[in-house]
Amino acid sequence: MKTRYFVIFALLVVVLLVAAGAVYAYDNGRSQKIAEGVSVDGIPVGGMNVAAARAKLRSGVLEPLSRPVVAHYKGREFTLTPKSASVGVDIEGSVSAALDASRSGNILQRTWRGVTGKKVQRDVPLRVTYSQAAIDKVVARVSRKLDEPARDATVDLKTGHVNPTKSESGLRVRDVTLRRALKAELLDRGDRAPVSVKTKVVKPKITTKQLAEKYPAIIIVNRSAFKLTLYKKLKPAKTYSIAVGQVGLETPAGLYNVQNKAVNPAWHVPDSAWAGDLAGQTIPAGDPGNPIKARWLGIFDGAGIHGTDAEGSLGTAASHGCIRMRIPDVEELYDQVPVGAPVYIA
Repeated sequence: MKTRYFVIFALLVVVLLVAAGAVYAYDNGRSQKIAEGVSVDGIPVGGMNVAAARAKLRSGVLEPLSRPVVAHYKGREFTLTPKSASVGVDIEGSVSAALDASRSGNILQRTWRGVTGKKVQRDVPLRVTYSQAAIDKVVARVSRKLDEPARDATVDLKTGHVNPTKSESGLRVRDVTLRRALKAELLDRGDRAPVSVKTKVVKPKITTKQLAEKYPAIIIVNRSAFKLTLYKKLKPAKTYSIAVGQVGLETPAGLYNVQNKAVNPAWHVPDSAWAGDLAGQTIPAGDPGNPIKARWLGIFDGAGIHGTDAEGSLGTAASHGCIRMRIPDVEELYDQVPVGAPVYIA
């Protein structure tokens, strides 16, 4: 009886050993085979051996990522190559991770899974490296080529010409948007699509309209032509006949501003030799001896623009340094020229 039990036990041990050996052999035989259901970044590699999985990943990843990315803007193109961007894919690491996922569980679980055809639902991430500096370099190159600074409106009155430079809007590349688009396309395994360079308009700080509002009035005096021209908002409005300073008492040349204004002012006689006995006196408004008629616009060191009843002197160098105008003309000018307005005397 004992012999019979021993034989049965021995047979059982043999069966178990054979079964264990079979399980081990089965599991070992699949050690280099990826389990069904495993994928790498969405690329199915289940049921493949290591070599086949490597080949599929190279075809599905390396080849698509080897194509250059092109950014374009109105017929101009800027290229980013995978080589310059140092694009790299860890194929070996990804296949190893897929094998590790396939070997999850113990030997019996793996064998049962293989025998029954049960799948391992696991997607292994694919590690792709690239150079952000290379992307930034392309974006910088695009910006250098396309960026245009806005131009502020300006006028240089020191030349005596009211010839304003008009304002212009500029252009600026939306570099953050372009950087993101280049990266997305560089790492996209689909068909390459050109990246459209987005831009934005840059407004000038001072527009032509704002500059004109800054200069409601400008006076340009041409001594040799005996003419005074009023510019309103940088455009010529009217030209008047004038008299200017005589030889030795010339009207001062240069760029000045209207310093003060007065209606029917008194005349504060300069303390100069030409004033004779009147030097230093003040002649009240309305006095026949007061040559300053109707209006006064002070410019520089006692010189200014005023009305005169000596209209015969207009068109000549006859004053003691001031600019004379017909009374109706100076009254008209006075109301249009604020204190601070530029006066250029040539």
